[in-house]
Amino acid sequence: MATPVLTVLEEDRHAWFAGRTRAIQKYLDAEVGPHGPGERRLVLDIGSGAGNMAHHLAHYGHVIGLDYNARPLAVAAQRGLTAVQGWGDDLPFADGSMDIVALLDTVEHVPDELRLLSECKRVLKPGGKLMLTTPAFMWLWSYNDDINNHQRRYTALELQQKLEVCGLRVKRMSYNNFFLFPLVAGMRLLRPESPNLESPHLTEDENVYQVEMEPIPEPLNTALHTVYWLEAEILQRASLPFGISIICVAEKRA
Repeated sequence: MATPVLTVLEEDRHAWFAGRTRAIQKYLDAEVGPHGPGERRLVLDIGSGAGNMAHHLAHYGHVIGLDYNARPLAVAAQRGLTAVQGWGDDLPFADGSMDIVALLDTVEHVPDELRLLSECKRVLKPGGKLMLTTPAFMWLWSYNDDINNHQRRYTALELQQKLEVCGLRVKRMSYNNFFLFPLVAGMRLLRPESPNLESPHLTEDENVYQVEMEPIPEPLNTALHTVYWLEAEILQRASLPFGISIICVAEKRA
């Protein structure tokens, strides 16, 4: 039985966020499955921010968030979530303590990506799973990458090689945001800058705790939900040859 996609936060109504969540849950349902009664799984969400994915990841175990930025962690605490301040390349957790580690659009922010991936491997139990999403293709670099302090974008082959170097075996990997690839690629080439986007890296406003996605007007937002639903159904069965993002589950070798 598929894990339901919960709609609780405003972000969940944004087609991009909802589409990513559907894809993540298809992968985790296939590789892990929802945790059952009496199970005690631990899920570490690195770069958790205000805990916008905690209610989805909670299907798979007890979620612990980690972020270096105190501002979103304060929001997570108000939501009653478990979250700590720290850095992904120096995780404050014991070896082999986590069943699942989530790096959801996080690895591209970290200068030393190999140390981050090695830390993920260290804290995973043998057979534990790393759930990872990240932007694809350096030639798609745009103003959005700049304001988010991205260090890089990946190809699937490059990401697989780096995971394997760190001792993580790829179980399944695909490009995603496949159907929107022609539109987004064209927009990136024709309009490389989007100065109206906001970022916590560009403001000291304590109320700003995450990057604002460009709003999608209705009925386009609803139509895109259907497109992402279809893509998630395909990802459950096959890998896609290109897209603006990559989704991956890797495993720590026993």
